[in-house]
Amino acid sequence: MSHHLDTPLAAQSGQLFLNDLYVFNGDRATVFVMDVNSSVTKADIKRGFHAEARYEFKIHFNGAEVEGLAYRLAFGEPDGDGRQTLELYELTGADARDDAAMGTPIVQGHSGEVSSGRNVRVWAGRITDPFYIDLGQLATVNAAIKNGAKLDRSAWRADKATNSFAGTTVESIVLEVSHDEPMLRDGTEIGVWCRTLLATDAGGWRQINRAGHPMMWPVFWPTDTDFTNPANARHPGDDLKEDGEEIASAVAGVVAANGTAPDPQAYGWSVARQLYPDVLSYQVGTPANYGFAVRNGRTMADNAPEVMFSLVLNTGMTSGLTPDGTKGARADAFPYVVPA
Repeated sequence: MSHHLDTPLAAQSGQLFLNDLYVFNGDRATVFVMDVNSSVTKADIKRGFHAEARYEFKIHFNGAEVEGLAYRLAFGEPDGDGRQTLELYELTGADARDDAAMGTPIVQGHSGEVSSGRNVRVWAGRITDPFYIDLGQLATVNAAIKNGAKLDRSAWRADKATNSFAGTTVESIVLEVSHDEPMLRDGTEIGVWCRTLLATDAGGWRQINRAGHPMMWPVFWPTDTDFTNPANARHPGDDLKEDGEEIASAVAGVVAANGTAPDPQAYGWSVARQLYPDVLSYQVGTPANYGFAVRNGRTMADNAPEVMFSLVLNTGMTSGLTPDGTKGARADAFPYVVPA
């Protein structure tokens, strides 16, 4: 699940580890963005996209437990200039959830260039990371959740907050699908997640990482630096059954210690049911907002850490940061990101 943290495994395989997922309204189109391979792993980062991997956007319709549409991208080896070929495939119905299905090729192009096909256009390349957070605040929240303890606000001050990811970069895939696409018309209710898969020696595919809601791994599994938790390998449809108790208990413990919920267990389960299945809900054609009152898609300006901290602690939390601090990492027109 989404993360930016500097870990040994992320440093070795950053191309496969998702940092963020965004879903928002574009130019008469729905925009899907997945970011991988944060430069927070420092000098040992391997640039570009993994040539033996798949990068997929998975789309559920009207609350369905399984996806009915998927967009799959595959990349070639970098050439002498670091450019990679890319191929985009569309998979519908049962094929959208079948790793063995080939799908329909709809775009061919190269990284760093805008490529277009039927009702879609795509861009992939290295960008300035629009995500923002002060990791000092994350540390205080982690300590409270881990110990089921009162939040210690003495170690961090909002008026001293700084963006720990200022100056960092990520590899980004931006897919824009026109509202003329029959399955993604205006008003359609969708749930979106993304994932990376790696080819296996046996000829199949292994799911490596997935992302829906932001901040899941840093909030709930911050010490699992080897990503051994099975959350990354399963389908979102299994989330609540297999992991709901863990999320509910963690939230119940911290809200009980902080006195922010009269019935901690009930509140813990309400949070588990909001976060699981781990997909971003969005109504096509509407303004996206990952906020306190409404979570409808997610824009690159949304203060996701602030929202997640407030949800888990059941009290308003300020991050000390605003979207203005990263406005230089966002663009108004396709591809909506800023190449690094």
